[in-house]
Amino acid sequence: MTQTAIPFIFMRGGTSRGPYFRREDLPEDRDTLASVLVAAVGSGHSLNIDGIGGGAAVTTKVAMLSRSEDEWADIDYFFAQVSVEDRLVDFKPTCGNILSGVGPAAIEMGLITPTGDETEVRIRAVNTGAKVLARVQTPGGELTYEGDATIAGVPGTAAPIALNFMEVVGSSTGAFLPTGNLRDEIDGIEVTCMDVAMPIVIARASDFGLSGHETAAEIDANTDFFARMEKIRVEAGKRMGMGDVTKSVTPKFGLLAPAREGGTIATRYFMPWNTHPSMAVTGSQCLASCALTPGTVADGLLDRPEQSPANVILEHPSGQIEVLVEFDNADGFSLKSAGLLRTARKLADGKIYVPGSVWKGF
Repeated sequence: MTQTAIPFIFMRGGTSRGPYFRREDLPEDRDTLASVLVAAVGSGHSLNIDGIGGGAAVTTKVAMLSRSEDEWADIDYFFAQVSVEDRLVDFKPTCGNILSGVGPAAIEMGLITPTGDETEVRIRAVNTGAKVLARVQTPGGELTYEGDATIAGVPGTAAPIALNFMEVVGSSTGAFLPTGNLRDEIDGIEVTCMDVAMPIVIARASDFGLSGHETAAEIDANTDFFARMEKIRVEAGKRMGMGDVTKSVTPKFGLLAPAREGGTIATRYFMPWNTHPSMAVTGSQCLASCALTPGTVADGLLDRPEQSPANVILEHPSGQIEVLVEFDNADGFSLKSAGLLRTARKLADGKIYVPGSVWKGF
C-alpha cells in the first residue's frame, strides 16, 4: 500500500522541537489524527526509529495551525503531546515552547503576512483557550531567525520572540486554585495545586529528601521519587477536578527550592514521568505565580517581590528563565499577564510520510 504524504515544517520552538502542520492537511477525526501523529513521530520505540521524534518528550511534540475564527486571534494553535514509547497522544495540554515557533511557522505557511520590521501574531491555544501575543522579527518585511537573543538550553543566538500570555488563570480547570486551597496534604506531602497556563502540583524539594538542585539525570534515576510523585499527582488530579489522570500528562509536577545561582527560586519541572531538561514556558508561568503567592509551598524559599511587574528568575537544570509577571496583591494574588522571551528556528520542511494503512489521505 502506498504511503500518505503530508506537508510539514520541522522547527525548534524554545527548548522543544517537532513538526508543524496546517490543520487542514490532517484528518479531522481525533482517533485517526492520533494514529497519524503516532506514525509521524515514531512513538512506540525509545529512539522513535520509525519516525522523526527524538526519543524525548521535548522532541515528540506537534503543532497544528489554522487561521482563527476568533474575533481576537489571527492563528489557532492546536497542540499534541505524543509519547515516546507508549503510542499515546494527549490533546489536553498546550506547550509554550512549541508555541514560540507558531508565529514564524504561520508566516512560513502563508497564514500571516509580515507587517514591517516586527510582526504581531495573535495566537489562540485551542487546547486551553489561552491567548498569546507573539512579536516576531521581520526586518524589511522578511522573516529572520538570526539575532542576538539567547535562552538557556539552546546553543548559540537567534532572533528574539516576545510572548505575552493573557487570560491564563484557570486555563484548564477554571480556577487559580483548583482545590480551593493554597495548600493541600497528599500522602504526607504539602502541595500547592495551581492552574496558570498549565495545571501543576507543586511541592518543596526538601519534603522528598531532595535539594532541588539535582541534575535532570540524577532525578530521573530516582525511581522512588517518581513512584511517590506519581501517586501524589494522580490524587491531586482528582482533587483538581481533572478526573483520572493516570494516562494524561496533566497536571504536571514541580519542585521548589531556595535559589543558588542568583535567581529568585530554584525549580524542577516534570513532564510528568521524567524531568524536563530545562523549563516549560507554560510551567514557568505557573511556578512563578506560585512563588509570588503568599501562603503557598513557596513560603520561606525566597524573598518575595511585592511590586508589580516583578521579574521572576527561575533556576532550572539548564540555567535560568525569566518571567515578567504583572499582578495585583490588593485582595490576594491576582495575575494579569506573564511575558517571556523565547527563540525559534526552522530546521527543515517538505513532506512527512505515514503508512497508507494508517491514513489514506483526502
